[in-house]
Amino acid sequence: MSPASASRFEQRVKQSPLFIVFEGIDGSGTTTQSKRLFERLQEDGHDVVLTREPGGTPLAERIRDLVLDPDAGDVDHRTELLLYGASRRQHVAELIAPSLASGKPVISDRYAASTVAYQGIGRGLGVDLANAVNDIAVADTTPDLTICLDVPVDVSLQRRHRRGGPQDRLEKAGSSLQQAVRQAFLDMSIASQDWFLIDAVTTADAIHDKIWSHLHERFATFPFRK
Repeated sequence: MSPASASRFEQRVKQSPLFIVFEGIDGSGTTTQSKRLFERLQEDGHDVVLTREPGGTPLAERIRDLVLDPDAGDVDHRTELLLYGASRRQHVAELIAPSLASGKPVISDRYAASTVAYQGIGRGLGVDLANAVNDIAVADTTPDLTICLDVPVDVSLQRRHRRGGPQDRLEKAGSSLQQAVRQAFLDMSIASQDWFLIDAVTTADAIHDKIWSHLHERFATFPFRK
């Protein structure tokens, strides 16, 4: 990271609490790692908010149930995009923005980049359309850091099989969608200094240690206690 970029990051941290997002294909470990970071920050003495997308608020969770329902039938891709956008807008307005405004760090298991990857690229709707919906949903509530957990599609499939349970609509869409989504996340990671890409084909402990070390290095002015 250049000195100028580091200075911008530090200034943002001085002005507001951290907003950290985890992204990656299904089975990459975003839920595990977002929870691990939440627990670590709590142990460090911070009043932190852990949330997820789609979901995070009562209304957004109801939309989540709709959009991921494996029995929903043939959902039009633009309908899917708009449902995700509606869920995100409510999530931002009701939980994320107020939490940040009150001084609480926020950790989200997925956010706007998932819409770009899954609907914009994976569903073929285009990045411009996905970003247009995100602009309405997100406004100026953007992450300080997006942590991308990268795993090959075959590893993702193995992990999901071990996890068991029913598959949601996107998990049922097949490996071609997951491959397109993985590449989209990789491309976004390379294009932005606000992203941190991790090879997630390792243990959960090793991944968490990398994340914790990176946060200390990247956000030097954040009041970590250990």
